[in-house]
Amino acid sequence: MSNHVTPETTREERGLEITNKGNQIERLNPLVYLVSSQNGNGKYHVEKINENWKCKCPDHTYRNIKCKHIWAVEFSLALRLETSKQIEIKPIKIQSCSYCHSKEIAKRGVRHNNYGDIQRYSCKTCGKWFVINLGFERMKVSPQIITSAMQLYFTGESLRNVQKFLRLQGVNVSHIAVYNWIKKYIKLMEKYLEQIKPKVSDTWRADELYLKIKGNKKWLFALMDDETRFWIAQEISDSKYRHDARKLFQLGKEKTGKKPMTLITDGLPAYHDAYKKEFWTMKNPKTKYISTIKIRGGKNNNKMERLNGEIRDREKVMRGLKKTDTPILKGIQIYHNYIREHEGLNGKTPSEVCGIKIKGKNKWKTLIQNACK
Repeated sequence: MSNHVTPETTREERGLEITNKGNQIERLNPLVYLVSSQNGNGKYHVEKINENWKCKCPDHTYRNIKCKHIWAVEFSLALRLETSKQIEIKPIKIQSCSYCHSKEIAKRGVRHNNYGDIQRYSCKTCGKWFVINLGFERMKVSPQIITSAMQLYFTGESLRNVQKFLRLQGVNVSHIAVYNWIKKYIKLMEKYLEQIKPKVSDTWRADELYLKIKGNKKWLFALMDDETRFWIAQEISDSKYRHDARKLFQLGKEKTGKKPMTLITDGLPAYHDAYKKEFWTMKNPKTKYISTIKIRGGKNNNKMERLNGEIRDREKVMRGLKKTDTPILKGIQIYHNYIREHEGLNGKTPSEVCGIKIKGKNKWKTLIQNACK
């Protein structure tokens, strides 16, 4: 039998080599890709037209055959599909008795509280009655009230406006109580979500935003995934120009378990210094660093500016932050990543695009209960 390798097989193998090299394929949108030329003479434009891939390389243009660049894009898409299997965070269901752990349990009506009803259960094995209010034990109000307050706050209402809304629902609590709920549950969710790695793309963006904390000017440094808009990491600094952004990039690697193939920032020297220390290497694959932001074109920082706008809108309502270690910034990050649906992501949350789906009608409650499980 002949061991002759056909041209088509050769192109397929070369396409796989391009994919395996990393940093060779740039995704402009789901239908358009740029694939680096293997001789170093620029990039080839690969686009899907009427369900067929078209490439502007000579091999495809003049021979009308499936070139290695198209093979590379298809391999890349197959790899993306394989790694896009979602992690599902589901609402907690009561399955066993709190006392004897028997699964022979039955619902026995509800217990009426001043601010809501709680489901009661009885155990057919030990005969005891019990309620399970996971994550909200000893709280004077129902989970629905607490999570509604958090939703209102992170969509833009002030603490006092949230308090007024709750009073209309017959719930008489202070604005300090609302803040304490936020502080308690953001800390719980943050610790839980640290254990889950989002499947982000190979292109990250970083930017900085000034904030007022206790009346003093501070800087919020943020790192975001370009494709999914997942807010990866954040840190507060006293200074813009003397800040060491290396910690930000280290947090990004810890959160995602990887480093980016392309890093886009503005021209702030802190980013360049941190890039050299944290990402630069002599070996392939190398992280490409882009620090020249254009007003128009694919290298603008509009996505980061939109994130900055979200933070700025929240800060205006608060009239500044009260302390550096405030839970509010972490709460905004959780809301941005896991709760808020983005028009730019076709109505999905960044976490959902990253393969993490929060199930249930009340995502706040689902996260809190899983964090307390």
